[in-house]
Parts: sequence; C-alpha cells; structure tokens
Amino acid sequence: MRPRDFSEFRGQEHLLGQGRLLRRMLESRKVSSLILWGPPGCGKTTLARLLARETGARLVTLSAVDSGVKDLRRVVEEARRAREQGQKIVLFIDEIHRFNKAQQDFLLPYVENGTVILIGATTENPSFSVIAPLLSRCKTLILRPLSSRDIRQLLERALTDPERGYGKESVEVEPEVLDLLAEAAQGDARVALNLLETLVESTPPGPEGRKHIGLADLERALLEKPLRHDRAGEEHYNLLSAFHKSLRGSDPDAALYWLARLLEAGEDLRVILRRLLAAASEDVGNADPFALVVAVAAKEACEFLGLPEGELALAQAAVYVACAPKSNAVYRGLAAAKEDVRRHGALPVPLHLRNPTTALLQALGYGRGYKYAHDYPGGFVEQSYLPDPLRDRRYYQPSDRGLEATLRERLRKWWQGKKG
Repeated sequence: MRPRDFSEFRGQEHLLGQGRLLRRMLESRKVSSLILWGPPGCGKTTLARLLARETGARLVTLSAVDSGVKDLRRVVEEARRAREQGQKIVLFIDEIHRFNKAQQDFLLPYVENGTVILIGATTENPSFSVIAPLLSRCKTLILRPLSSRDIRQLLERALTDPERGYGKESVEVEPEVLDLLAEAAQGDARVALNLLETLVESTPPGPEGRKHIGLADLERALLEKPLRHDRAGEEHYNLLSAFHKSLRGSDPDAALYWLARLLEAGEDLRVILRRLLAAASEDVGNADPFALVVAVAAKEACEFLGLPEGELALAQAAVYVACAPKSNAVYRGLAAAKEDVRRHGALPVPLHLRNPTTALLQALGYGRGYKYAHDYPGGFVEQSYLPDPLRDRRYYQPSDRGLEATLRERLRKWWQGKKG
C-alpha cells in the first residue's frame, strides 16, 4: 500500500503544501540533499522515492544497518557514470544515524560536488547522530507523525484498493474499529496497516463468505502497540525533560501524565527518581526542605516495594514536589560560589578560622580572634567567615516563598550590614 504518487501520499502538509519547500522542489524538478527526521511510519522512505521519481532522478537505496564504505564507494562510481550521461542519482540512506563518523565523512566530498544527491532518513535527532559537516551540506526537514485522519484514509484505501488491498475481497469493517485502529497506531502508518492486516486475516468469514469486523473482533485480537520510547534516543530525554519541567512549573496533573508515560514505556525507575530528586533540590530547595525528604523516601519505597506497588510512592512524591513552593536560591548560590572559586582561585583560609592544633600554629596566629557563636546571646555573633576579597559576598539569597521567607527574615536580622 505504499503510495505510488503524491496524490496517494498523506501527511507532511507543512512541507508539501503550496509554496512549501518540497512543493517548490517538485515544481522546479530539482531536489537537493536532505535529512528527513521523523518518527517511524510517517513517510520518510516513500517521500524519498517520490521525490526522486518526480524530479527525474534514479534512486539508489542503502540501509545504514548493513552497508559500509565499500557500498558507498560502489554507489559513487555508479553516480559518476550516470552523471556523465546527464542523469541524476539520489542516494537514499535509511537509518543514516547508524553510520559511524568515517562512513559519514566519506560522503562529504560527493555531496558537496553534487556527484550524489543524498537523502538520509533518521528517527534520531540528527544534531546528535549526524556529523556537523554533513548536516551543513543538507537541508534538515522535520516530519511529523500522521494524524488519525490521515491514517484513517490510508486504512479505507487499503480496504477498497482492488490491486494491493482488500478491494476484491468481501470485507466490512465497522467505522468505530477504523477509528480505534487509527488512534492505536500513534501516527505510524505502517503499524496501522499491519494492525488492519492482522485483524482481517484473523477474522473468519461469516455464513455468506463475508468478513464482518466489529469491536468484539478487535478486542479478541488484543492489538496493542507499545508507546514510542527509546531509552537511548531523543524521546527518552524529551519525556524526562517534560516531567522535570512540569514539576518545576507546579503542575501536578502534567507531572502525573509524563510520569505515566515514562512508566508505561518501561523507563528505568532509577532514571525517573534521579529527575525527581534533582527537582526537589534544584527547584524546591529550602522553600520546602521536606520535598527532598519525600523524594528520598520515594526512592527507598520503590527499591523496597518494586513494581507496580512502588509506582504509587513515586506518584505521591511527584505530586508533592509539583505542589511545593519553589526556589532555586540554593542552586544559584552554589553556582555563584563556584564562579568565585574559578575567578579567584584557592584563596587562603582566614587565620581566625584555622584550627590552632599546635603551639607553633598558635604562635603564627591560627585561631586568633575567633568568636565562638555559642558564647553570645542567641547563639550568633557577626564575624567574617569568607576570605578577605570576598568578605561581603552573598551567595544564598532566599526567596520570599515557603520556609525561605522565614530564613530570609532571620538572615536579614543577623547580617544587616552584609552586602548582597
């Protein structure tokens, strides 16, 4: 059912619509080197085939999974001969992110001088998986998952096409089933067509030889597609980023949604917990120190209970962190202190803060003038604890939220003369 021309192609209107880049290439019959980045089943391979055909070029296809420099060298020689005869060669490399640096380097001069027109397809972020010199010689296009409406149209065509689909067979599928199949495919046309094929082939014909497929048949087929998630790929980091930002943004509903996505995709609990603990410390901090306690307790509970019971402790902690008052004062304070360490180097410890453990050290002034805080009312006495060049620096500047409002007032009374 792969589309044979653009009239059968669905999706990617942002690239193929009037005045858009690929539309202009088709109208001028000139295609340039491209990197097509998008999820599985969104039409990358089909798009490359149709672009080559519509612009009068010959398509040569390689898969980065089982190809190497030897195969690339053969294609380049073939392209040179074709170029002498006035023919263009489009080299389509599926899963180009699997090529190593040496293999990608080999392509550079031939893409640069136009010996081959490269179209690479990848499900991974090309800025991480394709070398910068090759990216600079290609236009990167982002392909989107197909909409449920697009997939529904593809399913309907598969049912009515007499040559490649079920048009010559007596098959009737209830509209609700097509809707559910289109949703279950999650933007992947290949998955949708495979689901339909499995459903049709596994359904026996009725008394009149006609296959009628309803919701009960769909339930019996137990058709379920795992959520798209690659622990080593960009989607992994996208979901974790969305989870952390929802915690920081005080949205418990979004935090629970992204947590559910991570759990359903089988993400490592330790990875999720690391983000949760980081948010409790970085984004809540002393506005509610108990948030870190709850997050650590969730870690202990998950390790003790395992799955699925540990999920509730994790969800409880996520909601607590999301609902807690927020402050990044500790985070900013540490960053500022590190910057001073880098700028000023290893400044000497003031003499009054040094420990006079020997008579010699006492004679050298170690500990001289140190004021023991507990000897003063309220357990506080003002004295400098920083090296002289930094004596007036304030790294920790509490917010006016949560417990930090109390800490802020307390420090203000203690250190009224301290700059910051």
